[in-house]
Amino acid sequence: MRYAVRLAYKGTPFSGWQSQKNAYTVQETIEKSMSLKYGQNISITGCCRTDKGVHAYDSLFHFDLEKDPIKNFTYSLNKMLPKEIVLKDIQQVSTGFHARFDAVSRSYIYKIHTFKDPFKDSLSFYYPLTLKADFNKMQEVANLLMQYEEFFPFCKTHTDVKTMKCALNVCTWIKNDNGDFEFHIKSNRFLRGMVRMIVGVCINAGLNKISIEEIKDSMNNQRRLKTDWSVPAHGLYLNNVKYLTLD
Repeated sequence: MRYAVRLAYKGTPFSGWQSQKNAYTVQETIEKSMSLKYGQNISITGCCRTDKGVHAYDSLFHFDLEKDPIKNFTYSLNKMLPKEIVLKDIQQVSTGFHARFDAVSRSYIYKIHTFKDPFKDSLSFYYPLTLKADFNKMQEVANLLMQYEEFFPFCKTHTDVKTMKCALNVCTWIKNDNGDFEFHIKSNRFLRGMVRMIVGVCINAGLNKISIEEIKDSMNNQRRLKTDWSVPAHGLYLNNVKYLTLD
């Protein structure tokens, strides 16, 4: 039988989601706890592969197990897992369900604070220069990107994907009264490093380090930006993953 699990995690101590040699990852940490609990090797498949330091308000993975694990699942495993990971709920799904390929949309939030705050350390990007950026230009870039389907300029090099197409349906900036900024984006899929590079180009446009015309030219011709910037990972949050077949 196959099961889907919703979870949240603080990415600060982890080297990303995906298991890798000699690294402390979210996936491996959960697999070790589940394997110990059920007395057998259990592999989980996540909805996406967040980078080192990236957080998740709402993520999902699936796994297979012959016996029904639902009773006390979250309670018992949350006692075993580190404080940075919380499993929120579990439900049985069809044997063909796939956490990554069945997702119809994913949304992210990127957080920036402009006044020094020790309580936001590792949870938001401290970048005071954002206050000097032209907010209207930042939003203009966000609006511009909504017009495109292919995003090669916002994909890390050596990324092994068959298509650069992404269907954006949210791409917007929010400026709060306390000097904090949030970037919200939603799409059916994302390329590797895409969100952090979009945030970087929006800020650079607001600071007049790159023009709107340069961004248009790069997108129209699907070539690298001359001035790109991948903002730090610790300001990024996977906010939500949606499925047609799940509650």
